Amino acid sequence: MVPETRNEAENYKLTVEVPETAHAVSTDSWLQASFVLTTGVNSVFVLGYSGTIMVHLGWIGGIVGLMLATIVSLNANMLVAKLHEHGGKRHIRYRDLAAQIYGTRAYTITWAMQYVNLFMINIGFLILGGSALKACFAVFNYEHTMKLPYCIAITGFACALFAISIPHLSALRVWLGCSTVLGLIYIIVACVLAAKDGINAPPRDYSIHGKSSSRIFTTIGASANLVFAFNTGMLPEIQATVREPAVRNMLKALYFQFTVGVVPMFAITFIGYWAYGAETSTYLLNSVSGPLWIQASANISAFLQSIICLHIFASPTYEYLDTKFGIRGSALQLNNLSFRIAARGGYLVISTLVSALLPFLGDFESLTGALSTFPLTFILANHMYIVAKRNKLSLLQKLWHWFNVVIFSIMSVAATVAALRLITVDSKQYHVFADL
Repeated sequence: MVPETRNEAENYKLTVEVPETAHAVSTDSWLQASFVLTTGVNSVFVLGYSGTIMVHLGWIGGIVGLMLATIVSLNANMLVAKLHEHGGKRHIRYRDLAAQIYGTRAYTITWAMQYVNLFMINIGFLILGGSALKACFAVFNYEHTMKLPYCIAITGFACALFAISIPHLSALRVWLGCSTVLGLIYIIVACVLAAKDGINAPPRDYSIHGKSSSRIFTTIGASANLVFAFNTGMLPEIQATVREPAVRNMLKALYFQFTVGVVPMFAITFIGYWAYGAETSTYLLNSVSGPLWIQASANISAFLQSIICLHIFASPTYEYLDTKFGIRGSALQLNNLSFRIAARGGYLVISTLVSALLPFLGDFESLTGALSTFPLTFILANHMYIVAKRNKLSLLQKLWHWFNVVIFSIMSVAATVAALRLITVDSKQYHVFADL
């Protein structure tokens, strides 16, 4: 039940308990939350969807798959958003919500799945940030000097500086505007240059390559990438920043994300595949041609935006550490600053090392979608809704949610097997710290 008037809202605040946290809660408008969500959808990962989704699914599979992924992702995220105040308490962490509905054992399991999800997403941002930086050096013929592992290390260092400077998710504010501008730069540049190349290019090959057995695994992996494209795995944490009425405002943010927010992502994905077909790179800016300064500006924008996006997806980990160790007061206090340097710096050192060690972007997208995005966003969301609303759902509604649980469970297992196979194959083909 969401309050309609100011007096109702004031009474409502007294009845809804807000758990303890070291970070800001209930301070942001729905529009700021929508920009956080839209930044995630149109992050630097969009430069890879033409190569990691469309190349393996083709026109029909890619278009239908993206449309279906949009619909089911919106539905699943709405379920989680509606459970935000279940039991008269704002659940500002995904694991808190699971514990409220299932019991304490679910707290640890959900936290483990979410941590894996966010860690893998952050690895992807480090790989993409490094790829963007390497591509920028390649524009000026320095690619042999600045290899991908070096560029990933530079990205990790820049992310650590940003993480130390920005104490919590709500503090991003102006940086969300910067992220939007940076995202528009590389998306517009990639679309325009790819369209120019496509107009001037001979007929492209849009067939799906590979042996029948390998195509099965790559298709399953691309399906995992579909759901990865739309879902954050940290919706309650984002909703925690939204001012009341939190449920209504979060639904507004989701409607914005899945309408206006997905347009740039669709545009760059389809234009990129149309321009280069089966030869599309997993980092689209490696495929385009055009003035050097324009290519360089797009790559620099992608590099900078990856830093901001990584901070968004690392924020639940930072919130956990800050709350556990009682980090309070001004972010500039010496003890708070020292803690952020040690904790966040250590987290990013580990993430950067893994990213440089195994820089297989498409494989990590698939594994992330399989191991955590499917369970967190679809399986858990639908099952939690059944348990929380069991007495208010019709038989048809229960059957629908159970259908989602079963289907996405099967897809999760299949996608995990496919992603592990892809990583094994690529690990044999490339040495560790590969310069891809």
